[in-house]
Amino acid sequence: MGIPTEPIGSIPRPAELIAGQADFAAGRIGAEQLDELTAKALADTITRFAATGSPVVTDGEQAKSSFLTYPVAGLPDLDPGGLVVPFSDGHTRQLPTLTRGPFRYAAHAVDQLRAAQRLTDLPIKQPVIAASALSLLYPADGIDGYSREQFLADLVDEAEADIRQALDAGAHSVQLDFTEARLTIKLDPSKSILRELVALNNQVLSRFSAEERAKIGVHTCPGGDWDATHSADVDYADLLPDLFTLEAGQFYVALAAEPDRRRVLSTIRDTLPADRRVFIGVTDPINPTVETAAQVRDRVLEAAEFIPADRLGTCDDCGFAPFADDTSTSRDTAFAKIAARVEGTREAEQTLGV
Repeated sequence: MGIPTEPIGSIPRPAELIAGQADFAAGRIGAEQLDELTAKALADTITRFAATGSPVVTDGEQAKSSFLTYPVAGLPDLDPGGLVVPFSDGHTRQLPTLTRGPFRYAAHAVDQLRAAQRLTDLPIKQPVIAASALSLLYPADGIDGYSREQFLADLVDEAEADIRQALDAGAHSVQLDFTEARLTIKLDPSKSILRELVALNNQVLSRFSAEERAKIGVHTCPGGDWDATHSADVDYADLLPDLFTLEAGQFYVALAAEPDRRRVLSTIRDTLPADRRVFIGVTDPINPTVETAAQVRDRVLEAAEFIPADRLGTCDDCGFAPFADDTSTSRDTAFAKIAARVEGTREAEQTLGV
């Protein structure tokens, strides 16, 4: 069957769409105009994805202002002032905080999936935010009349619905973005927070059959925003053994940017459950240099020294613009890297004879 290759999710938005999102937020244009800009960006994204030869595509998250907060965008029950995430270049992102219950999603990712399906017959992967990330919206001092326990119960219901709707609509695979996993070790070296979040995500995953979980994957990376990371200094050896206890069928592990890939690969070899597949990152979205197909091929062959080819896949390290306002990478660069990933993976298949 060869070595499968998939994107992670986001593609940089066209400048016209970024401006339109800002204009909509400021009240200068209406929803209909924004929808037209989004539809145009989506059509271009799907066309350019197909041109790379990518066997699996995404909608590029063109309609999302953030990979993280799309389910709660526009909810009235949120205030600013939540968790602050610092990045290596000094900039930050800040989560909102929930002010009252019950917690419900304002939107589900299946809407983006259906929009993309109208434009292509190619298999479509649907990224969704993991319940663990949204659990951080609940304030530390609680909410009167709405306990954390009830919030988490509501959150698990909503996260299940986000995944199930995408699967039922025909998604090729559904990817849970668990990008805060590595960061939690930086914030809490005891890993108690990490294990709580893994347990929460497993509550969601436990609601799916083994056949359904085979189509559900989990993505981990050190963050990628404005060519900076939030947790690249955290050792993968501290994360992966706990991460691989998630009851998902596959894992997407950022690897191209790691300074010692072989060490990480040995950790994957030693801790990945025997019935799971791992997709390794072979392109680095925050590095402006476009990888060659030969470089990708060699990274795949390196990985095959540690992981059997029938349990190996390739991906990009991260989405190219998880937040819509990130213009540090161009669309041309993103698609050139994707094309290199696809071709390099094909060359590795030929070398390995799979």
